[in-house]
Amino acid sequence: MEKNTPFALAIHGGAGTITRDSLSAEMDLEYRAMLRQALNIGYEILKAGGTSLAAVEAAVVVLEDCPLFNAGHGSVFNKRGLHEMDAAIMDGRQLAAGAVAGVQNVRNPIQLASQVLHHSDHVFLSHAGAEEFARSRGLTFEPDEYFFSQHRYEQWQMLRDSDVFMLDHTQEKKFGTVGAVSVDKQGDLAAATSTGGMTNKNYNRIGDSPVIGAGTYANNRTCAVSCTGHGEYFIRHVVAYDVSCLIEYKGMTLREAAELVVNQKLKNHGGEGGLIAVSPKGEVAMPFNSEGMYRACWVEGQEPLVGIYND
Repeated sequence: MEKNTPFALAIHGGAGTITRDSLSAEMDLEYRAMLRQALNIGYEILKAGGTSLAAVEAAVVVLEDCPLFNAGHGSVFNKRGLHEMDAAIMDGRQLAAGAVAGVQNVRNPIQLASQVLHHSDHVFLSHAGAEEFARSRGLTFEPDEYFFSQHRYEQWQMLRDSDVFMLDHTQEKKFGTVGAVSVDKQGDLAAATSTGGMTNKNYNRIGDSPVIGAGTYANNRTCAVSCTGHGEYFIRHVVAYDVSCLIEYKGMTLREAAELVVNQKLKNHGGEGGLIAVSPKGEVAMPFNSEGMYRACWVEGQEPLVGIYND
């Protein structure tokens, strides 16, 4: 039975030092166009009666295929000059989840996370084992050249002979994770997140994106959340699950819980970034404590919103 609450979708493409001065007019338009494209793809699935799981996966695939974002095609270089990608997806109905970390050459890591959710007895696979599973499921692999971009290569060249890592595009802080959250016509929630991690990252570093409860979480009773920011802080503070807990145990609204976690709990400990979240009632929250966050949302019956800066 369909509920009378609106369906909704929100997406993000990363947060950080994103100001009007840091983006040209051309780049501003390009980012907005890609956010709108991903939003449209997911929204049309929901409008046609599709599931939240299908909508968030499809929206994230669009962002992974775009070189503007640090996920999939646009992933940054690690210490060895390779691309290690993480992703997770979660179904709010049964708290089912699939996650992968450190995968190389998989065109769309979010599709691999979805395969883990639907076709394995596990939640979290990593590195060579995750890639072997991807091959067994017939997923598309791409050569190293597919993931190469001159801009990302130049970032890495600045750092490759040092022990410094970079959070994304420039020496200013930018966190290039992508993600989507949704509630469908049946009232079911889902969340998905994908990232290429940090430039020059070493030792098979894994951030919060694929960690259920830290960077990704969905529960039909409370909310669906996808995070973007300095992953170590989001892991320590179990950010996505904390938003859910404040709703479940403290009776907070979605926006109250999301604002408290991002602009008080995280900020007070030096954690920078933001999140997108949606409730079973179709409410959307997109707080961030950085100067900007690539974001968009569309609630049934309302106009779609696309934003970049903190205004």
